[in-house]
Amino acid sequence: MKSPVEKRSVVVGGHKTSVSLESAFWSGMKEIASGRNSTLSELVGDIDANRAHGNLSSAIRLFVLDHYRNSNAVTTTSDNAQPRAFAPARLSA
Repeated sequence: MKSPVEKRSVVVGGHKTSVSLESAFWSGMKEIASGRNSTLSELVGDIDANRAHGNLSSAIRLFVLDHYRNSNAVTTTSDNAQPRAFAPARLSA
């Protein structure tokens, strides 16, 4: 059985390093980098430079989680549709 964690090599600050992440996080990183017109290595370098503590894999996971939480919050608050109140359908007797 294949491991859900994928180990990949990336260049960070001119140095090659390996990072282990689940495939969903790799996909998220690729999507974020593409949206920023950036390479995966540049994005990992930015995350590495700005992390306060912890290992790089954890910092990347937290970055991806924060990115999608923030983009979901923006989408939710910028949506002009008003929430509809739930009213159960009446059953005829």
